[in-house]
Amino acid sequence: MKPLAQWPVDSRRAIRGVFTDIDDTLTHDGHIAPEALQALGDLKAAGLAVIPITGRPIGWCEPFMAGTNGPAWPVDAMVAENGAVAFVPASADTFTSQIGLQRSSDMREVLSKRYQQSAEVRSANRQRMDAISAQVCAEVPGMELSRDSAGRETDLAFDYAEFAQHSPDTVQRVLALLQSHGMQTTVSSIHIHGCFGDFNKWTGACWIVRELLGRDLSTELDQWVFVGDSGNDQVMFEHFTHSAGVANIARFVPQLSHLPTYVTPSARGAGFAEVAQAILAAKDHD
Repeated sequence: MKPLAQWPVDSRRAIRGVFTDIDDTLTHDGHIAPEALQALGDLKAAGLAVIPITGRPIGWCEPFMAGTNGPAWPVDAMVAENGAVAFVPASADTFTSQIGLQRSSDMREVLSKRYQQSAEVRSANRQRMDAISAQVCAEVPGMELSRDSAGRETDLAFDYAEFAQHSPDTVQRVLALLQSHGMQTTVSSIHIHGCFGDFNKWTGACWIVRELLGRDLSTELDQWVFVGDSGNDQVMFEHFTHSAGVANIARFVPQLSHLPTYVTPSARGAGFAEVAQAILAAKDHD
């Protein structure tokens, strides 16, 4: 990883959209850093597309989109459950006609959920996942579903580092159990994820750009940057031409096969703000 300061000005000037992880990239202990929230707004005000993409459940994302527990985040969409489902503006016209989502008296009326799987497939998968989660919790001592699981619709998440503390060996045991049932797995900075379907942040990013913009993300990667910090972000680091890790990625570096191109001086939300400032500073010199 190179220091963020080595990101060329011409490359930064070309950026038109930002994907970002949420946990430990924008937030700390579940709360968004003030400088990160300001950075999201500054990017939107400059006309960039801004899309958080997370392993967190779709239900967990709603307050951030709707502004029910603080200011609504100034973003164009929010992709959850590692790419399987997203909150988007209720109409395509909303996305293209306004810089950011504007809060109304009932944000549910201007937000809609979109899925990559049909309702029938999701229902069948839910039954399978309920049985698998019971098996994991019975066979792995102390392992529990994540506390945000009530808001999950398309995957399982087990807590290994948010409220619990489990060893790497225990994490590998859970992964093996999930994989034995044919589940696709990823590990975030706090949770072990399993799902039925080819879902990860890269496929989710390609899907949401196609859904909202009608474009092929893979053909315009010189115009996008991804910011993240953990294991389930490495598929994005692998594919994105421009990527940055916030400084706290250091604890995961030994476990990652693909690293971001750049790393910020600061951790979490302060690091994300440094990426935003680097982009906006380059555009100020157009």
